[in-house]
Amino acid sequence: MNIRQITPTYSVTPQIDTTDLPAIAAAGFKAVICNRPDAEVPLTHQEITMNAAVEAAGLKFTYIPVTHQGLNMEMVNAQAAAMEAAGGPVLAYCASGTRSSIVWSLSQAGKMPTDDIIAATAAAGYELGGMRGQIDMIANQT
Repeated sequence: MNIRQITPTYSVTPQIDTTDLPAIAAAGFKAVICNRPDAEVPLTHQEITMNAAVEAAGLKFTYIPVTHQGLNMEMVNAQAAAMEAAGGPVLAYCASGTRSSIVWSLSQAGKMPTDDIIAATAAAGYELGGMRGQIDMIANQT
């Protein structure tokens, strides 16, 4: 597991395993968001299995499958709602952490300056500067 903090309340990581959940809970996370579609993973890592394991570990679980081609504002708004409802720090995961970083970035458009959004993801190892136009466009609509 390679947890990368973007803000004090939002971190991302590549795919987690059920055996990672005790460490995730011990690290203080209150919720896990899965941004990886079931079609990308074996049954042992699909939503139904991960949901049960995350909840058994005492954490909230939200499934928002994101693909680069299918990314839309419904997903962005669902991510923001899940973060808000978490009641504490959130760990989001996908294959590499990139999609979870992108969805977070778009959800922060208009709430944070674009430069700060891009700097936060870059500090975590995700270079999203190419999304500046999209982030600014969303910020201008809010």
